[in-house]
Amino acid sequence: MTLPKVVLYSRPGCHLCDEAREVVLAERCTTPFELEEIDIETDDALLLDYGMRIPVVTIGGDEAFEYTVDARAFAELVRG
Repeated sequence: MTLPKVVLYSRPGCHLCDEAREVVLAERCTTPFELEEIDIETDDALLLDYGMRIPVVTIGGDEAFEYTVDARAFAELVRG
């Protein structure tokens, strides 16, 4: 079984990113998935792509959320 891959694009000091991370980590306590967090400030291309839209959460390579992460919708998507 392949676990879904979740990527959280964020930056340090972003309160919305902190809130999104809390939702993602809370679901990870009950649903297994691969998680990668990427600081967009480490890459100029990511900074251009995501700049003011963060946090952005992708699931399986598809953008699922930006700015906020709805816990119920995230759970449904990551559970498949």
